[in-house]
Amino acid sequence: MNFKEIEKKWQDEWEKAHLFEPKVEEGKPKFFLTVPIPYTSGPLHIGHGRTNLIGDIVARYKRLSKYNVLWPMGFHITGTPVLAISDRIKRGDKEAIELYTKYIRLYEKDEGKVKEILESFKDPKNVADFFALHDSQDFKSLGFSIDWRRKFNTGEKFYNKFVEWQFKKLHDLDLLTQGKHPVLYSPIDESAVGEDDIKDGDINKVEILEYTTIKFKFEDGYIVASTLRPETIFGLTNIWVNKNGKYVKAKVNGEYWYLSKEGFEKLKYQKRNVKKIKEIDGKYFIGKEVEIFNKKYPILSAEFVDTDNATGFVYSVPAHAPYDYVALRDLNSKIKPIKIIEIKGFKGIPAEEIVKKMGIKNQLDPKLEEATKKLYKEEFYNGILNEKCKQFKGLKIKEIKGQIKDWLKQNNLGDIFYETSRKAVTRAGNKVIVAVIENQWFIDYSKEWWKQKGRKAIDKLIVIPKKYKQVLYETIDWLHGRPCARKRGLGTRLPYDKDWIIESLSDSTIYMAFYTISHILRKIDPEKLNEKLFDYIFLSKGDLKEVSESTGIEKRLIEKMKKEFEYWYPNDERHTAPMHLTNHLTFFILHHVAIFPEKYWPREISLNESVIREGTKMSKSKGNVIPLLYISKNYGADLFRLYMASAAGIESIVDWKEEDVKSVEKKLNKFVEILEESLKSKEIELDEYDEWMINYFYKKAHEVRPLMNSLKFKEASVELFFEMLNKLKIHEKINGKEKNRATIKKFMFDWLIT
Repeated sequence: MNFKEIEKKWQDEWEKAHLFEPKVEEGKPKFFLTVPIPYTSGPLHIGHGRTNLIGDIVARYKRLSKYNVLWPMGFHITGTPVLAISDRIKRGDKEAIELYTKYIRLYEKDEGKVKEILESFKDPKNVADFFALHDSQDFKSLGFSIDWRRKFNTGEKFYNKFVEWQFKKLHDLDLLTQGKHPVLYSPIDESAVGEDDIKDGDINKVEILEYTTIKFKFEDGYIVASTLRPETIFGLTNIWVNKNGKYVKAKVNGEYWYLSKEGFEKLKYQKRNVKKIKEIDGKYFIGKEVEIFNKKYPILSAEFVDTDNATGFVYSVPAHAPYDYVALRDLNSKIKPIKIIEIKGFKGIPAEEIVKKMGIKNQLDPKLEEATKKLYKEEFYNGILNEKCKQFKGLKIKEIKGQIKDWLKQNNLGDIFYETSRKAVTRAGNKVIVAVIENQWFIDYSKEWWKQKGRKAIDKLIVIPKKYKQVLYETIDWLHGRPCARKRGLGTRLPYDKDWIIESLSDSTIYMAFYTISHILRKIDPEKLNEKLFDYIFLSKGDLKEVSESTGIEKRLIEKMKKEFEYWYPNDERHTAPMHLTNHLTFFILHHVAIFPEKYWPREISLNESVIREGTKMSKSKGNVIPLLYISKNYGADLFRLYMASAAGIESIVDWKEEDVKSVEKKLNKFVEILEESLKSKEIELDEYDEWMINYFYKKAHEVRPLMNSLKFKEASVELFFEMLNKLKIHEKINGKEKNRATIKKFMFDWLIT
């Protein structure tokens, strides 16, 4: 059967009938669902399909449950990703040109038009518009019941006015501050970057790590080694250098520092008075000595030293660092480890014991990373500093906090070096480092009153699966200042400082409120939209007549917008993925509790896991990503929807396996065949077993309601589809095909829509 033709027919009919464009219906219960707006920097894939499919299942189920349902959609263009695409194509970047030519060919077969579209991508607006158009078409092809009247993108002027209002509210609450702040930064782009700007930044978060740099006397200055564990300095035995690396002698605030070439390049963005004196080969340092605490230590060679991590020098604590222990063992060194941390379960040297236990062969053994994590975790939670640690003897590692770091700084032995938690590049392929920016604007999430309101909102919030609720509490606890603006990119300019552009995760926290009135605002000149208008609509502040006079907007329209907002808000369900818990979802909650009264705070958050393919994570490099376009073309919406709903619960990863998809397709074809035959069946007298079969269906339809309410779609689809087919197969064997089809005819329409 050609499902795709039938699907297209009904999708067109739905659109003609404006079926998913709800109106305010006073007295009728409403349900306002949102799913994150997709980024318009490329085609969407099957992972986006799963998240939005779950949203659509919720929306359709709520409509069947007599709710007035609103599910709108917009598009995200803020930040540098879309701009970076244009810049790369302008520069003639071969990789970008090949990739985006491939993307365009997904939708356009005429090579002349492909070249024309690619040329148009030199304007970032055309990139955003092209993918927004096709993303919406892909969503429609899968039958998603979205109200497209309300769509917008985050670069449009009327949305900019809304974000300006939001930031004026934050400023009035003293939540915007400006100062010196470490940020993720692209030197090539000369701009701070965030999760949305970084390649895989949304699924593999990049954080800023604060290393302690310890200064060891060397020749006329200091070798600067970096560590995340300054308390281990008392177990020092030697310094490690990469003999094949390039190093630099630099003048830093009047002192001579020796560090790797890559470390120097990063340091320039973190300190003011930094000047290169000369470059030095790593082998120059081998065999020399450094001095600290009036004692000298040798400089040795180690292959594990990464010159592109912090300062490129590492001090060695072989008793507590498996890498250090193994490197000394590889050198057949006579240096003895110095134990400074006592831990239950380790009688001798902790690093030695764990290395032997795990059978680690050499310093390039991949098991070293696991050994390091295990030992560091054990020491952090259970370790106590011993008598070799001077005045810090007896302190628990987990309680030290910054005491040793502060002590080193006070004695001019320590400093700070910021580093990324992993190697990272922007979506354009440019290196990401940490820079300390002067006069950086950031949102001050450290305010205790704000955290308390956030916790109160989470207390009342429904979170599905429940296990993620604790993550929201924890995120609010550690969240502090977050940079919220950049000097480069697309988006909304900061109303108090027009040189800065609000970044992509800060301008997408309360746009759910904007949806309620976006279809009306689109018909109004954006220049008329001011703070008084949004205050009146969203906060019930001000006088209608005064607002109308100040904006030039008819009172009737203003009241209509206010009525729309007050009917649809709050956001009843926000559905997304776990990767957004520690950023977007926390900001979503906090910005709502800061700006809106309690009755408009979010009610529910639901999350689904990702999609893999044939047991393997999907990635561009592996060439196994399934674009959303392929789903409707190669599988059809109904097959996709049934497979995704039944393959795994939302708390589990879906593994897209062609063999399993074909198996579900056979079941779906059998289902359609049965319904067609049932439709043509004649009215005949039914016996008790037939009546039992009918009652069995309605009993199951009733029983799955709690499953649907708790988003257990796998269990519901198993009960109402697969198990029903099995039960009907047994019924057919007992009562025969004719009676079976006549029985099914009694409930087939309810079965079909359920």
